Amino acid sequence: MDLQDQLKNLFPDHQPEKEEIIKDDKDQIWMQEDPIICKYEKRKGKPITILEGYTGADEDFKKLAKELKTRLSVGGSFKNDAIIIQGDYRDQIMSILKDKGFKVKRVGG
Repeated sequence: MDLQDQLKNLFPDHQPEKEEIIKDDKDQIWMQEDPIICKYEKRKGKPITILEGYTGADEDFKKLAKELKTRLSVGGSFKNDAIIIQGDYRDQIMSILKDKGFKVKRVGG
């Protein structure tokens, strides 16, 4: 006898409410008209990819940074309104952002 059966025995007149499907806005990220700048640099001899130019909320940009880091399985950070990804992943990042609907501009090399 599981918990549902025990509850039915205790409260035989109770009709369970149907769960409403609530659409979550957590996965929604604000799209912009201007392209996001994707550039390549070397800092202390190590390659990094920098994304700049997002005009939406910082929270959305942080969500985007987290998603990029997990999909690419790399480290990175969010500093000074820019996403910094360790390594040269410009092509993969640009394809991910284009699939999401962003305009991306490649700068450098």
